[in-house]
Amino acid sequence: MARETWATRLGFILAAVGSAVGLGNIWRFPWQTAENGGSAFLVVYLGIVLLVGVPGLLGEFVIGRRANKSPVGALRELSGSKRWGFVGAFSVITGLSLLSFYSVVGGWILRYLLESGAAVLGGNPAYFTNPGQYFGGVSAGTDAALFHLLFLGLTGLIVLAGIRKGIELGTKVMMPAVLVLLLALAGWAATQPNAAAGYAFFLRFDPSVITENFFAILGPAAGQALFTLSLGAGTMVTYSSYLGEDRSLPLDGSAIAVLNTSVGVITGLVVFPLLFSQGIDPTATGTGPGALFVGLAGAFSQLPAGTLIATTFFAVVTLAALSSSISMLEIPVAFLVDEYGVSRRAAVLGMAGIVAVTGTVCAFNPGIFSFVAGTLVNILLTTGLVAFLLFVGWVMGRDAIEEFSSGAGSLGRRLGTPWLFAVGVVLPLFLVFTLLTHFGVDTNIGFWPTVGLTVVASVAAFLGLRQPNSVV
Repeated sequence: MARETWATRLGFILAAVGSAVGLGNIWRFPWQTAENGGSAFLVVYLGIVLLVGVPGLLGEFVIGRRANKSPVGALRELSGSKRWGFVGAFSVITGLSLLSFYSVVGGWILRYLLESGAAVLGGNPAYFTNPGQYFGGVSAGTDAALFHLLFLGLTGLIVLAGIRKGIELGTKVMMPAVLVLLLALAGWAATQPNAAAGYAFFLRFDPSVITENFFAILGPAAGQALFTLSLGAGTMVTYSSYLGEDRSLPLDGSAIAVLNTSVGVITGLVVFPLLFSQGIDPTATGTGPGALFVGLAGAFSQLPAGTLIATTFFAVVTLAALSSSISMLEIPVAFLVDEYGVSRRAAVLGMAGIVAVTGTVCAFNPGIFSFVAGTLVNILLTTGLVAFLLFVGWVMGRDAIEEFSSGAGSLGRRLGTPWLFAVGVVLPLFLVFTLLTHFGVDTNIGFWPTVGLTVVASVAAFLGLRQPNSVV
């Protein structure tokens, strides 16, 4: 059976943007920004997206398009070693882990959307009365489990339809709708009283906050960048495996990063002016995954036509959530289809069945949910991306440069070698360092060994590049 491909270049870009945008930018980004210094976090985050995210994104693209296979088959085929195939299988575990908590959050959003939509016909949503109490009641237990299963079912239906008729068609509808609705909400939020204070919190740069708290901000900013760009899970390897040879990977990767980051910034231009207009301090609305729901629910309840605005907002978030969840489910589905010849229907049912169980466990146990959504995901994504980057730099080597440059013109050829050095040496060390700082390792201890390793690896890479058959 012939392997599916994207029908259009726009379809691929919108699907990749949809995977990247999702809840990472609309749900996770606002409360991560609020918890980590506002504009200071934004600056560090944007820097990591540019210097780490885009090169890493291109690394995953190179693997997928070169092999035209999901991560397991791609790493095994390109390396000629079954051991690298086992490394690729890590992405299947990561995809299932991500979707296990993600579908629970998607269920929360679906719950809020239905509650808001019903209230449009008359009355106010139940969460207007006591936002904190309402969120506590629907975020765990039977209610959360049922809506998790409903959200997972919607995700499975889209993936079941395939690449062109399911994922590509769905994201072609969802992503423009998300952008248009977000821009409309941002324009409306700008008219609210005291919106300027929200803009100042989000956009006014204070260098002292970064200099005093750089290492505290670095870990969360790096984790957010990886999460929001769908890096490390094999999503972009899988999506790029459906690409044709005539696409410019640097151009596509840059477009995806810009669109993804823009959605995050626009979301901030909605959320923070809205909160400040109602006198709500975003740093005091509670921390963690419930902050957005509790804070915005309180703001919506005080606004004219608040129910309609709430319905629109949660519709945007639902569409964004689905655009990401389908990419997470596609990772293990593509693995079964490519490696074992399983039908797409059977693969979707099997993988969705696993997530139905693991997600239900997360829905009933907030402690497990927090571990999976925080610690486990940070470890899996960082480890996965480090493995992909090392594979590109030290196994594919000059083949990676050739794939990177294909369709990219003379500029792509000039950037190929510096890019390979970055993904094979600098970025893996940076990612390991940020992971250490995130988990409390003394930065004074971790910094200098990292610098030393960078120097040693740089010399080795430089010498390797001079060899005609080098893998670096």
